[in-house]
Amino acid sequence: MDREQLDSWCEKGILGLVLAILIYSPLAFGAVPQAGFDYFVAIEWLTVAILSVWLTRFCINPKHRLLWTPVCWGVLAFGSYAIARYLTSEVEFLARQELIRVLVYAALFFAVVNNLHKQETTQIVGLALIFLAMLISLYAIYQFLTTSDYVWHLYKPEGYRKRGSGTFINPNHLAGYLEMILPLALAFTLTGRFGPLMKVFLGYASLVIFAGLCATISRGGWLAAAVSLAVLFFWLLRQRDYFKRVLIVAASLAVIFAAFLWKADIGPDRRERFEVAAQVEDVRFSLWQPALAIWKEHVWFGAGPAHFDYRFRQHRPADPNLQRRPDRVHNDYLNTLADWGLTGALLVLSCWAAFYYQVFTGWKFVQRSQSDLGAKRSNKSAFVAGGAIGLLAILVHSFWDYNMHVPANAILAVTLMAIVASHYRFRSERYWQTVRWPLRIPVTVVLLAALVYLAPQAWKRSIECYWLARGERAEANSDAQLAALKNAFAAEPRNFETAFAIGSILRERSSQGMDGYKDLARQAIEWFKKNIELNAYDPHGFIGLGRCLDWIGEHKESAVAFKQAEALDANGWLTQAYLGWHYFQVEDYATARQCVGQSTLPCRAEYVCAIASWSAAFASIAAAWAL
Repeated sequence: MDREQLDSWCEKGILGLVLAILIYSPLAFGAVPQAGFDYFVAIEWLTVAILSVWLTRFCINPKHRLLWTPVCWGVLAFGSYAIARYLTSEVEFLARQELIRVLVYAALFFAVVNNLHKQETTQIVGLALIFLAMLISLYAIYQFLTTSDYVWHLYKPEGYRKRGSGTFINPNHLAGYLEMILPLALAFTLTGRFGPLMKVFLGYASLVIFAGLCATISRGGWLAAAVSLAVLFFWLLRQRDYFKRVLIVAASLAVIFAAFLWKADIGPDRRERFEVAAQVEDVRFSLWQPALAIWKEHVWFGAGPAHFDYRFRQHRPADPNLQRRPDRVHNDYLNTLADWGLTGALLVLSCWAAFYYQVFTGWKFVQRSQSDLGAKRSNKSAFVAGGAIGLLAILVHSFWDYNMHVPANAILAVTLMAIVASHYRFRSERYWQTVRWPLRIPVTVVLLAALVYLAPQAWKRSIECYWLARGERAEANSDAQLAALKNAFAAEPRNFETAFAIGSILRERSSQGMDGYKDLARQAIEWFKKNIELNAYDPHGFIGLGRCLDWIGEHKESAVAFKQAEALDANGWLTQAYLGWHYFQVEDYATARQCVGQSTLPCRAEYVCAIASWSAAFASIAAAWAL
């Protein structure tokens, strides 16, 4: 087998691996962790495989060329900044997991740009995305029409029920996924060079994708799709012979949307679910002010990658609707400022600016000229227009959600950006760089460095997820669960959440008051201290520490721990409830009653767990003693 044939097989291998990521990520709940398992691990391994095959191409093909368009500089700059920001972050585990995602996305971007730029390849990727989105949309429509509240085998949270979410848990994330593919599907249908039968399939897929988008009942998704469709139709109307086609497509989409609006109004139960969903989603606007406050404290470099969720608690408003972990800001732009600072935001902006600069300046080189007989079809212009407009949709939606922090959506956006950017090669040959000496040295070093870093991280995360999953399945507070969590911590000794879980099990066992309970409490104290050492912004570690110290009679040390917890999350109802518990232990009943009163403010039932019941119980006892 000669070098050219081996090189061809490597190229096909990269195509297969990229398609595997594009198909797996949305089907696996958007690659968002569920039930204690992180589905992103598989994507890490597939990315390691892509880098390995790409490095092999460098070795067997001395004439292998790099395609380096302007947007590549922006991606490289942000990747370099992400590494530097990780090295200076306060919570290492959070920053490292976010860095790994950034490196995976960057690796996918460069791999796609340099290996999947051929027209046959881009067509395969485009069709695979369209028909995959069609299948997921059919599932979402089924969920909507049958009021199914399941995604595969998992039950959706209350705010997402009675809405179509497809293979995603959150319907808004499905909307973000579909809104990126819908313009591409319509562009392929109307302007692509396909046979009549394929055109019929593409047209059907486009209508199904739009129906799936309607079934999400995502207001942000609808608005983003409306903007992208308006831009698409405006572009088509400027082409010759597309006026009637645009009217037919627009009318069809309007009929589908009207049908879903009519269906959504049927039944009081469904309307009640939609009202609950709207209330849950409207809370997102309350997160914007704390995000701005965090950014103002760290203007240039942000609080740290993925740090918002823990730094938010210090800025939590006294709002009973903001008692859950926010995870993200629900605004990708503010989230970028809070986590990465103005420097990171400007680097991200430079990537998008370079991308759309390429789209506009390179458009005439991918568009086929029109003749007197009508507009000419072109798959190149169809992909560039559909992909660029689909990315515009996710940029609009990002004002109200955090779709770019959902791996499946981020991977889709990166892939579309890479393929569209690769079409800039038609503008000039100067963007091609033949990888000969000495350029071969830095390129090889970068690929090897990425492999050397990502492969061990994927292995470590795989072992950790295995033991965490076993711990999730084991009986609560059992020896099996404790052993599984300790094995998980041995695999990843920087995960503060695992340390807290181990401490919680030991504290729970100690609270039963059996022989040796003080020894168990002191073991729990050591694990809570590890949690605090790894993440000093987590109030739960201080709360666990304080509860153990109160239990063994060390009230002065406990008071210090609870004060630190209060400083980190003064407006958290759970923190206030445990503060009330602490003051009850030291017989300060008036303060206990005050703290418990703050912890039981009027709020929705889903925010109040078992703590509320026993908080009320000891509050009444404390009141009796005080009187």
